[in-house]
Amino acid sequence: MMPISEEIAGAFVNSHNEVASHFGAGQPTLSNEESFTTEDILWAVGIWSVILTLSPVIVFYMLMVA
Repeated sequence: MMPISEEIAGAFVNSHNEVASHFGAGQPTLSNEESFTTEDILWAVGIWSVILTLSPVIVFYMLMVA
C-alpha cells in the first residue's frame, strides 16, 4: 500500500495528463475534435435565439422601471 502523499501525487499527475490530452497537447494541429458538430451549432443557435428574443423584453422592462 502506498503512502497517502504518493497517492495524492499520482492523482495529480493523472489529472494533469488527462487535462493535457483533453486540450490536444502533443497532437497534430488539426484533429477531429476541432470541427463543430451539428449539436454545437444547434446549441449556439438556441442560446442566441433566447438572448435575442429576451433582450427587447429586458430593455422595455428597464425603461419602464428606471
